[in-house]
Amino acid sequence: MSERPPPVSVLALNPSVDISYEIPQLLEYQKVPARQTWYHPGGNGINVARALTELEVPVQCCSVVGGESGDLLLRLLGDTLRERHTWFRVDGETRLNTTVLQHSPPGQYEITSLGPQVPPAVLKQVVDCFLGEVGTGIGVLSGRLPPGVPDTTYRDLAERIRSQGGRAVVDAHGEVLEQALQARPYLVRLNRYVLEMAIKRRLEEPQAVAAAGRALQQRGIDNVCISLGQDGAILVDADNSYYCEAPKVHKQSTVGCGDSLVAGLISAARNAESAEAMLRFGVICGSATASHPGTELFYRHELEREPAEAKVSRLDL
Repeated sequence: MSERPPPVSVLALNPSVDISYEIPQLLEYQKVPARQTWYHPGGNGINVARALTELEVPVQCCSVVGGESGDLLLRLLGDTLRERHTWFRVDGETRLNTTVLQHSPPGQYEITSLGPQVPPAVLKQVVDCFLGEVGTGIGVLSGRLPPGVPDTTYRDLAERIRSQGGRAVVDAHGEVLEQALQARPYLVRLNRYVLEMAIKRRLEEPQAVAAAGRALQQRGIDNVCISLGQDGAILVDADNSYYCEAPKVHKQSTVGCGDSLVAGLISAARNAESAEAMLRFGVICGSATASHPGTELFYRHELEREPAEAKVSRLDL
């Protein structure tokens, strides 16, 4: 009898309401009418949980919400996560993030706010909820930390997840990422820009990205995934490094693509699929999300016809 796939839990310490505007052109000191406006539930953790739910992966989400914008977030979520979402209230307002999608010349501008202060007592509550849900399964630590939460939080949680027999997935940047790497997570996802900032040099070719990813992986991390935007993604594990080209889609917004990639990786990993299969499915999920406006994520039926362009090659690095 085969083992049941491990449960997945997501920590969303700093969710958001994502507001996206489609405009003809951004003009300095001028009012620009929006052609379309979208409101979506957002923040990395919430997006990962939404994507996993769309993939029919059982997921538990523990989050922090505040004020009227927090109420709007919950309304926008509706019954997406149903009873699998536990939230804790704080003073202040859940952050509002803004994306401007410009037609001419094509461009995307993003503004992200800090979020509400999270006091130590609430942080302990949400962390205890999260760790209890993770158990020996997969725990996802993703996104910007809100004010009042130490940069060492993901590192500490990744260590606790490991100590209780689980696997930590980390998607972060800057000092939060650097701290988390010390805990040797099961999977780390970052984009090329974050990696370039960490090593302070440009990485043009997939082979150069894979070599830099290998240096991270050798710090004791099982899997390192580097997203390359419209060029696809790279996955480095103990055996090899792999590059997957992104399928060609009509790109509308890149918001949520990385979160969808993470969800695809996790969905495949919990079914013990190969590294190549993990990467390919993650890239397909991320690319499908890019074809939607705002923070609207992919739909499962879009993944049923796998694109031929999503080819995985071994880089032998």
